[in-house]
Amino acid sequence: HSVVRNALFCLETALQHKAKHVYTQALLAYAFGLAGKEEQRKALLGSLQQEAVSKDGSVHWQRPGKEPGAAVASSEQRAASAEVEMTAYVLLAQLSSRPAPSQEELALAAAIAKWILSQQNPRGGFSSTQ
Repeated sequence: HSVVRNALFCLETALQHKAKHVYTQALLAYAFGLAGKEEQRKALLGSLQQEAVSKDGSVHWQRPGKEPGAAVASSEQRAASAEVEMTAYVLLAQLSSRPAPSQEELALAAAIAKWILSQQNPRGGFSSTQ
């Protein structure tokens, strides 16, 4: 479809301009994964991996400007919705590998899912509505 082709061209152009914002990179990685553009997806995930925050066997991403490695102090405090969303998009991108995710990709996906699950509120919801 021409609309999809044009949209992918727009995204590829944005990628050439070196999208630096973590949230944008996460969205682009997921979009390229859905489109079957493995080279772009893997490049973005590699870039995102450099920005990842790992702690206690979990992995997540933070907004630019937030102190690296700043942890949630207690179960009462949760990460901002943008951080939950971008981490979830990285998880989706991680799992959109074709034909199927590798064992390494699945291991990282499990660490990401661990962090996302830690962000659930007592009723099972999240700060994000995405």
